[in-house]
Amino acid sequence: MTGRLQDKVAIITGGARGMGEATVRLFAREGAKVVIADVLEAEGQALAAELGDLAMFQRLDVSDEGSWTALVDAVMARHGRIDALVNNAAVVAFTPIIALTSEQIDRVLGINVKGTMLGLKHAGGAMCAAGRGAIVNISSVDGLRGANSLALYSSSKWAVRGLTKTAALEFGHLGVRVNSVHPGGVNTVMGNPQALEGEAKNAGYERVPMQRIGEPEEIAAASLFLCSDEASYICGAELSVDGGWSAGYYHHYLPGAPASLTSI
Repeated sequence: MTGRLQDKVAIITGGARGMGEATVRLFAREGAKVVIADVLEAEGQALAAELGDLAMFQRLDVSDEGSWTALVDAVMARHGRIDALVNNAAVVAFTPIIALTSEQIDRVLGINVKGTMLGLKHAGGAMCAAGRGAIVNISSVDGLRGANSLALYSSSKWAVRGLTKTAALEFGHLGVRVNSVHPGGVNTVMGNPQALEGEAKNAGYERVPMQRIGEPEEIAAASLFLCSDEASYICGAELSVDGGWSAGYYHHYLPGAPASLTSI
């Protein structure tokens, strides 16, 4: 029985930990040859060593164009093709608009927006030249709505959403599908910095329909689907993987809310 990505070559940025690591592991289990692209060299190399022949690590600073050309050259030299790209690498800043610094703006937009754009240009360009491929841009629930103290992160993820739509138009007729995934809260170092476990990790999610934080494997599963042949007619779409967060919050004082919220 073959995997859903059997013999495909997939690049996952930010692949050394968190959602990226979960995506790397899932893609490898489904038969892909995975490229772990990250600035976290020790973690990335350890993951590649664990996965063996199915994986290679390449240091990648997504905000640096030379780093992207080196990555694409290395992948083409080893595999001769690129079939999938998950633009996952990202950083966050929890800062009100009036307190933002130029350094924060440059860093977040450089990684989240420029990094995604360079991935589309270089890895996406290689796929367009070959006439096949699938790209998943990881946006966020914060790319669908606003959030206080997240103006910088949110605007970067809105930009990723817009980039996805434009790339779908430019790449779709060349055989390359481009879609975005919009996670809600995810139980990773970035999404759960206090590293809470058990029921404690769900604190603050009581008003989300599913009333819990997401797991990185659940986001990885969405990327797997969109990169697989099962999604062969999906291009320019937005897939929310947020426990219903983007659908709305519960009003605990109105009928239809969970009983656990009536005491709030």
